[in-house]
Amino acid sequence: MEDNSKEQSVRQFLDLVKKSRRGKFKVYIGMSAGVGKTYRMLQEARALLKNGIDIQIGYIETHNREETHALLAGLPLIPRRKLFYKGKEIEEMDVQAIVSRNPEVVIVDELAHSNIEGSKNTKRWQDVMDILEAGISVISAVNIQHLESMNEEIEKITGIPITERIPDRVLDIADEIVNIDLTSDELIDRLKSGKIYDKSKIERALGNFFQSERILQLRELALREVAHHVERKISVEIPKQIKLRPERFMACISTNNVTAKIVIRKTARLASYYRSPWIVLYVQNNNESSDRIKLDLQRHLINNFKLATELGAEVIKVKSDEVTKTIMRIAQEKEITTICIGKPHLNLFQVIMRTAIFNELLRNISSTETDLVILS
Repeated sequence: MEDNSKEQSVRQFLDLVKKSRRGKFKVYIGMSAGVGKTYRMLQEARALLKNGIDIQIGYIETHNREETHALLAGLPLIPRRKLFYKGKEIEEMDVQAIVSRNPEVVIVDELAHSNIEGSKNTKRWQDVMDILEAGISVISAVNIQHLESMNEEIEKITGIPITERIPDRVLDIADEIVNIDLTSDELIDRLKSGKIYDKSKIERALGNFFQSERILQLRELALREVAHHVERKISVEIPKQIKLRPERFMACISTNNVTAKIVIRKTARLASYYRSPWIVLYVQNNNESSDRIKLDLQRHLINNFKLATELGAEVIKVKSDEVTKTIMRIAQEKEITTICIGKPHLNLFQVIMRTAIFNELLRNISSTETDLVILS
C-alpha cells in the first residue's frame, strides 16, 4: 500500500516536471478564411525576431496573398519535407527537422490539416503536440469551423461538410487563444478586393460561404469560444474563496444514431465550456443485446463510442433492464451535476403522460441536486 502511494507521488511529480518543460501554445482563431490569422502570426514572428527570440517558420500558407507573402521576407524558415504521393510531389511540415533545430518558438499554420498517408501522425495538430512535448513553443491558427464538437452546427450554417477537424481538447490545452475578428462587411470587402481568393473564385464564394448572415453566425461562435476560454483560464488561475461544486456532465445515449451524435457533441461543448470531465453512458437493455440488435445499429453505436472518446469522454456501457435506476446510480457514483438526454420524438406532454422511464427519471432527479438537460 505504501509502495503504491510512493509510486503515485513520483508519477505526479514527473507529470509536473513534464508540464513545466512543455512549450507554450498560442492559437489564433477566426470565423473564416481571410480574416488575417496568418498575417498576424507573421507580424508576431517579426516582432519576436526583432526582440532576439529564436523563432522559425515551420509551416506557413500565404495562399498567394501579397500582403501576407511580403511579411515572410527575412524570417528564418525550416524547409518542408518533399514527398511523392500518387504520382505528385507534395510538401509537408518537417517535424523532425523542427525538433532537431530546437528553436524557442515555431510558427505552424493550418492546424486542422491532414497529413498524407505514411506520415508519423495523421493530423497536423498531433505534430504540434509532439513539438510542444519537445519543449518548443508553438504559434498556430485555425478556423472555428474545424472544431469537432461544432461540426454539425457549422454544416447547418454553411451547408458545407467540414472534413478536416480538431478535437476540442487541442484548444483546451492552449495557453492563449486570440480571436481575429472582422465585421461581415469588412470580410466581404476583403473578398471583393481580391485579398482572400483569386478573382475567378470571388463570385462563387459570395454566392456560397461568404454571405452576411452566415458570417455573422460564425463570428458569434468564434467570439463565444474565445470568451469561454478566458472564463476557464480565470477559473483555473484565480482561486475562489468559496469552493463550488465542480460541474460533471453525463450524456445518455441509445441506439438511435442521429440523436446520439447530437447528444454527444452538445454535451462535449458544455463540458468544454466548463472545462469539466464528462462521460457517455449507454444502458443496454435485453432488447438491445448483441444477438438481437441489427448490425447497422451496432456499427453506428461503435462509431458513436469512438466519437465520444475522441472528444474526451469516458464511455461507460452497462447491461440492465432498469434504465432509470442505472442512470441514477452511475450519476451518483460519478458525482454528475448535469444529465444530458436527447429530445424525445413525442411532444413533452405525451412523454410525461406515456413514457414510464422518463417519468421515473424526472421523479428521481427532482430529489437530487442534479440538473436534467434535454438537447434538441
